[in-house]
Amino acid sequence: MELQKRLLAQQPATPPPSPPASTNGILSASDYNGRLDEIRRTEYPQLKTVFLDHTGSTVCAASHIQAFAAELMTQIPANPHSRHVESQWTQARIDHARDRLLAFAGTSAERYAVVFTANATAAIRLAAEITPIEQHGEFCYTRESHTSVVGVRSLAADQGVHLRPIEFTDIGEVTAPARCRGTSLLAYPAQCNFSGQRFPLNVADTVSKLYGSTSDTHVPWWVLVDAAAYAASSPLRLDAHGAGPDFVAMSMYKIFGAPTGLGALLIRRSSVPFLRTKRYFGGGTVAGLTFDQPWQVYRSDIEARLEDGTVNFHDIISLHHALDAHANIYDSIDMVARHARAVTEYAVRELRALRHRNGRLVCEVYGHTGESVFGPTVAFNVKDRAGRYIGYMEVERLAVMAGISLRAGRFCNPGAAQKWLCLSAQELMKHASLGYVCGDDHDLVDDKPVGALRVSFGAMTSIEDIDQLVKFLLYQFRDYNMSESAISRLPIDTMEISPTALSVNAQVDKVIIYPIKSCHGWTVPSGTSWPVTRHGLKYDRVFVLMREHSLLPMQQKQVPNMALIRPRVDIDKSTLVLDAPGHESLEISLRPEDLKLETTETQV
Repeated sequence: MELQKRLLAQQPATPPPSPPASTNGILSASDYNGRLDEIRRTEYPQLKTVFLDHTGSTVCAASHIQAFAAELMTQIPANPHSRHVESQWTQARIDHARDRLLAFAGTSAERYAVVFTANATAAIRLAAEITPIEQHGEFCYTRESHTSVVGVRSLAADQGVHLRPIEFTDIGEVTAPARCRGTSLLAYPAQCNFSGQRFPLNVADTVSKLYGSTSDTHVPWWVLVDAAAYAASSPLRLDAHGAGPDFVAMSMYKIFGAPTGLGALLIRRSSVPFLRTKRYFGGGTVAGLTFDQPWQVYRSDIEARLEDGTVNFHDIISLHHALDAHANIYDSIDMVARHARAVTEYAVRELRALRHRNGRLVCEVYGHTGESVFGPTVAFNVKDRAGRYIGYMEVERLAVMAGISLRAGRFCNPGAAQKWLCLSAQELMKHASLGYVCGDDHDLVDDKPVGALRVSFGAMTSIEDIDQLVKFLLYQFRDYNMSESAISRLPIDTMEISPTALSVNAQVDKVIIYPIKSCHGWTVPSGTSWPVTRHGLKYDRVFVLMREHSLLPMQQKQVPNMALIRPRVDIDKSTLVLDAPGHESLEISLRPEDLKLETTETQV
């Protein structure tokens, strides 16, 4: 309990500096001293939409890409394993990039080593492979962990390690010396990518002090921090946290927008002597080996020993220009932190202020309350005027049509999704047994959301971006009334029933058919009778769009612009007319003799 109190007491030390004052909801000094409009115009000309998915990937700066392209036109980056001039120049650029990345993380090569990886996920896996967990030890991961962290449990289970999913507040109890089971690994995110909740970076130091670590030993608990989401909008300042984590996983495109093929695992140098030898070795990682005997000698420096094969030297060179552009545009990560915090507070306030005319909330925001600290990520769901949830996939499709880019789903964070959406493991397993899987279009089950919407903010997000989001939500969903269809409200267990089992006193207001799956619907003219065939409403979902040489139909989830295609049936001419912005109308005959359909009978 004492360790838990110490951890929680120090938690507020981690967040970025407080935002500047705001007046009447308009933030006064969070736009880089009035430069934000100019920054967006010159550095981010690609921002043609309201982009609010920075936790997924932020936007790269024009000066970064231009400078990188210019260097590629004047230099020859080459495989650093060779010895010629171009190779040596490339190796020097790689070594310098390590030092610069460490400086960005608030530390130096004396305390940490940088091992370049393909992404943060690869960094997390590498950390798990080289942690010397004992068979009777534990792998503990906190609820807010990304799927990439949760996935370590499969590696741990193969070693016979005890698995323990925990709440962050349980860390003190779990790591207490009295219950130590042997060498173990604790993994947690610095920032939850679902709700934005943040957690302190001083856990490793607190644990180290509790066990009294010396230079000749390592405490039984190793600590891995997933900083992929956190590092994009807040300084890491690793030297400010005493002993510091053993491992810190980072992703470059999360911070700079590019390069996308580069991550890094920062390894505390004092932990290096105790690392487990990695089982696989690739080109460049050994100083000597034989073909016909199981003998090899690994390289002495930890970077070369763990970077299998040739590192992504093009992307590492790009990293130099990403760091240059970031410093030139924003001066420091502290300025970005201040801006992101201010924008987030404004967004949360505006979303929570949205009301239907009857006073009910339009948005249910998850988190961003109490004493916990949250980063620039906000998850929420939309409700109608009766308090019923509106499917988040429907909201996302309409947002795409309105030029707003956000995220929908569970965001590869099972623990946080279960927490905020009140989903049990049994419910999720039941959904999977019914064919509902991550990433599909099933957003409401038993009128309960199985995911959420997420907006996340970056260094260049503006107040106007937030205002556009709020206007969209007001226009589309204020006083919106969900269909009261009895079928849509049936629980899963009763879905397979005979239609005659229902007796509904209802009046049809209008009939909408969707001739082409995933495209816009067409409303049958009022007063017009419409046939019902044995397959359902005539012409409803009878066509799909296919790419040439593909066997799978196109879906709106992958091609959002399909929502802009508006089919309509010309009853008199028996044709289907397709309209879309910027295109001439396309007319297709619906007469059977013109469709050239093939009929195939089969039994399944």
